Amino acid sequence: MAITLGRGRQKEIYLNGFLGRNIRLPFDFNELEKQAEKKLGKKAFGYIAAGAGSSRGIQNNLDAFSDYTILPRMLNGSDHPELGLSIFNTQLPFPLLFAPVGVLGLAHPKGDLELAEASKLTGMPMIQSNQASFSMEACAEVLHNTDHWFQLYFGKSRDLVESMVHRAKLTGNKAIVLTLDTTILGWRNKDLANGFLPFMYGLGIAQYTADPVFKQLMEKCDLTTGEQLNARPGIQDAITLFSSYPDSLINNFKTRNPVKAVKTFLDLFSKTDLSWDDVRWLREQTKLPLLLKGILHPEDARKAIDYGIDGIIVSNHGGRQVDHVHSTLDSIVEIKKVIPEEFPLILDSGIRKAADIFIAMALGAKAVCVGRPYVYALALGGRDAVVEYIQNLVSELQITMSLVGCKSLSEINRDCIQNK
Repeated sequence: MAITLGRGRQKEIYLNGFLGRNIRLPFDFNELEKQAEKKLGKKAFGYIAAGAGSSRGIQNNLDAFSDYTILPRMLNGSDHPELGLSIFNTQLPFPLLFAPVGVLGLAHPKGDLELAEASKLTGMPMIQSNQASFSMEACAEVLHNTDHWFQLYFGKSRDLVESMVHRAKLTGNKAIVLTLDTTILGWRNKDLANGFLPFMYGLGIAQYTADPVFKQLMEKCDLTTGEQLNARPGIQDAITLFSSYPDSLINNFKTRNPVKAVKTFLDLFSKTDLSWDDVRWLREQTKLPLLLKGILHPEDARKAIDYGIDGIIVSNHGGRQVDHVHSTLDSIVEIKKVIPEEFPLILDSGIRKAADIFIAMALGAKAVCVGRPYVYALALGGRDAVVEYIQNLVSELQITMSLVGCKSLSEINRDCIQNK
């Protein structure tokens, strides 16, 4: 599949329109979300779209970008602004990464594998989710030499954490991203109204069921306290649960391994007392670059540097954890004031269009993560739709840079934008 960007992509779209070819994806995020909602079931869409509480945190992320305007300079454009950069020996053809999103199997049957295909085709690195529908080993077979990172949740078993980190290195991940803000699941009204947590169905735990340490922990599982997991109210739910474990359906009914896996996961996942001591321990376990995801407060950012952290993903989990949470864009402005200029910050949460990327980089982000938009594209058309979405987003960014007068990413700075 050929990847066309910038003016070439723009001409391609107009030519397809002239020839009467249908446009697969809407260009507006709100329309993209509406179409994805129609395609996804109520529970799946609710899980992907949900914010914490009133979802004010999601809106805060979006509103923060509206506080800035872009100020173009004339007679300094470029036909093909340079978009490439390198972070931790990871090559990015443009300043974007696929954010780690759990349970992509809700959006597409091949979820993470389709995303890995899109990553390979575009060269845009994916941050593999700890809550994936397919293991990092399975994704590595698809990714081949495409750079990728691994997102880690720090559970209650350090042996399991160590095993995950070891597997991440073996499967070629260039960095570890420790997510800090999900020691407890946020209060998400849509999920609660649907009574739906995918992990109860064995969904999104493929990284665990592929792990040797997790399998050992499963052997110690006491099912006498988890019998309700067998008593699903519907046949389809039972089939989903007993099909979730990597073995035949017959063996899974005999061994009850799916039930053991779900119960073991639920017992181990949440480490509510995650601390800086755990961060220090993790830093000692790997020589891979270690980033912290979920930092919003400047003092936490400064402390991360003291603990030997290599980079920060400024994120509020897409507004999914804390209602009325501070926006990531406002946080990056405040964090930039207290850290060394060269320390890499990546912005996650709230990216919807190219102008958002441009503003984030003007305020100090080295790159950004894209989350919900690519998941909606995945739901609508799998790998090809994700590639198309990225083509459109990057083309818009390249054209924006040209019109503003930035020949390269290094020329995007605070002078390019103004506060309203």
